[in-house]
This record gives sequence, C-alpha cells and structure tokens, in this order.
Amino acid sequence: MSRANLVRRTAMAAAANESTWQFPWKASALAGASLAGLLMTGCAHKQEAPGPAATIKTQAPSTAGAGQPTYKVGNPYQIGGIWYYPRADYDYDQTGIASWYGPGFHQERTANGETFDQNELTAAHQTLPMPSLVRVTNLDNGRSIVVRINDRGPFAAGRIIDLSRRAAQLLGMEQQGTAKVRVQILADESRAIAAAAMQAGGGQVALNAPPSSTAPVPTTMADGSPVPKAAPRPSVTVQGQALPPAQGPNPAPARPVPAPTTVPGTTEPDGRFLPAPVVQQVAVGPGPKRIYVQAGSFTLFDNANKLRARLASIGPSFLAPSMVNGTQFFRVRVGPLDTPEQADQVLDQVVAAGNNGARVIVE
Repeated sequence: MSRANLVRRTAMAAAANESTWQFPWKASALAGASLAGLLMTGCAHKQEAPGPAATIKTQAPSTAGAGQPTYKVGNPYQIGGIWYYPRADYDYDQTGIASWYGPGFHQERTANGETFDQNELTAAHQTLPMPSLVRVTNLDNGRSIVVRINDRGPFAAGRIIDLSRRAAQLLGMEQQGTAKVRVQILADESRAIAAAAMQAGGGQVALNAPPSSTAPVPTTMADGSPVPKAAPRPSVTVQGQALPPAQGPNPAPARPVPAPTTVPGTTEPDGRFLPAPVVQQVAVGPGPKRIYVQAGSFTLFDNANKLRARLASIGPSFLAPSMVNGTQFFRVRVGPLDTPEQADQVLDQVVAAGNNGARVIVE
C-alpha cells in the first residue's frame, strides 16, 4: 500500500510506541482532572511553542501528471491523539531522537508526490514544508549532513525526524536505528527549492519515468548478517494542491528558479534538488548529550512550577529557564534519561497526564 494514502495508525506503529520495559520512576497515573485546571490556566498566557498556524493555501488543482512532486504544507492532522500543525517555519531548530526508514517503502510515493528512494538523502518530518532542506547533526559523533524533506512522519512517539537509509548510514546510526540529533532548517535554500517546486507543480514536469535504479534491495549485508531493519511507520497523505499552469493565449515562459549554491547537490531532470552525500564533522561539545522529556513551556513561573510538582511522581522534574526573543520562558522537563526507550516510556506517561505537546529533547 502506498505511503500516500490517508493518515492511519497501524498496529505496527502502535507497537513501536509501546514498551514493556518498566521505568523505575513510574508511579500511579496523574489525575487528569487536576491537570486540566492547570492547563486551562496556562493557556491564558503566551506559550513558547507555536499554536495552530494558518495553512498556506495553493490554487486550484493543475493538470499535472499523477505523482508529480509539488510544494505542500498541509492542514493540521491528528495521529494517536496528538495534533500536528504543519507550517512554513524557517526558524526551525530543535533537538530530539531520529529514526530511519527504507526497504519497506522504497520506490513508493511520498506525501508530496515524489518517489521515495532509500538511497537518496531525504527525510520525513511532521510539520515542515515539503520540500525543505534541513541540516541533521548526530550529537553523539558530530557527523552532519543536509537532507531534503519530502514526506510526513515519523509518528512513533518521541521521534523528531525519519531519515532515509542512506542518510542514516552517513550519520552513523543505521545499526542502532536511532540517534540523538539536532535538526536545523536551511531557510534561504528551503525557500529556493520551494519556489522551484511551485513552478514545477504547474504541470511542466511529470514523474512518470522509470526509476533511475532498478537493482533489487539486498536482504543480507556483505558479511552475511541480516540487513538492519528500519522502524515501522504508518501511511500518510497531506492535503495540498499543485499550482495551475499559466493562463492566457500566449503565456510567458517561466524563468527557471536557480538551485541553491550554498549546498552541494544536483538538480534532477524533474526539477528536484538533491543534496550531495557530503558529511561534515562539527563540534558538538564535550560530554554525552542527555535526553529529557519537555512537558511544556510557560512565561509564568507559578504555572510552570505547578506542572513540575505534578510530574514529580513520574520522574525527576525541574524547570529550565530560557530567554527566547527577549521573553523569559520556564521549560518543564523530566529527566535526564539514559536511552530513547526510557524517554519513550516517560513521554507516554506525560502525554497520558494531559500534556499532548510534550516532546523528547536532547541537550
């Protein structure tokens, strides 16, 4: 089944979100009613995380061929009780846990109509525009690459980005399956490829040509060991439309949008810009990076401290003050946590307590 079907939560995704490991700090479930009053109070004040953003609207459908890649943002959607709000966020810079996907979706359609190739440097993201270019840095080894966002996901709890298999290999995380990463959007480059996608979406190019590589996907490694398995993921589609072709009796030919010059890569015949497999080694600071669950962020200390106290039964909770654009925020966190699996367990408890905006971060 194509990944471009309607969003659905599969049994595989549910299994990926659950863990039988018993977290030592786990206590009785928090009272949902008591948290409801707190959250209602907090909603009256400025929040650090952006709320539902206005959806970028495109015009009427074009006559472009089926499967043609287009620029898409999409409407808010819900997976497993959690709402996601896609938007054009050119200031995006977050840390979290990355996963990867590959063989099970190779040569299928992505959420914006491209053909997924596990050997290209692409990725799925929950909210960023498609396409976008982001820099992904492995915070454990300092390896850093640029990938093209052309799909929606991941939808396993606590994951920030779902990388192609080739991207996972270059970051040194294929065998582990997950990694602590920093994801930073490349604003100017993303705007450039978005403009190119909008232009191509007018029906000038179709993606009906045979794939460039038809080699079978291997089932074993060179040493005879099984091929590493990627995390299971549900199918997703995103509401969006390609721009219509130019109207009028003698429409002027569109001027090609230049490809980014600051990122090594190539522009494919269909207009897609693909980052080159260039790995940079960047400084990530001394010592291991720790994992936390961030339950919320408040401008009022009292609201943040009340939530911190209520989460203390789940694990060590504390406030992490931070200045954002001149505004003081108090971030409520639980941790540190030793592994992504432990973070998943704590995240499930924090979300079950009524904090649907909770997420896993790495610092």
